Amino acid sequence: MSKSIQFFRYIGFAEGLSFLILLFIAMPLKYIFEVPLAVSIVGAIHGGLFIIYVLTILYVLTEHKWPLKIAFLAGIASIVPFGPFLFDARILRKS
Repeated sequence: MSKSIQFFRYIGFAEGLSFLILLFIAMPLKYIFEVPLAVSIVGAIHGGLFIIYVLTILYVLTEHKWPLKIAFLAGIASIVPFGPFLFDARILRKS
């Protein structure tokens, strides 16, 4: 497996995990326990990881000549809970 695909997998894992933490820990802390700082911190981390994820999609798209369909699915995976993990399991492990 190439280093760029391996890096993409790591970033996908980190981005997916940060999204789940944001949805299932930080958001309840904000709206149930009135701790808005949790969303501010986790949201900023997730936002940075999301940007790196998208840039990595573009890099891998050009380096490995991925079809646009695969790049599109990778982008959609980033906005669906558990999406990056499913994308990794179904698409990247076959690469």
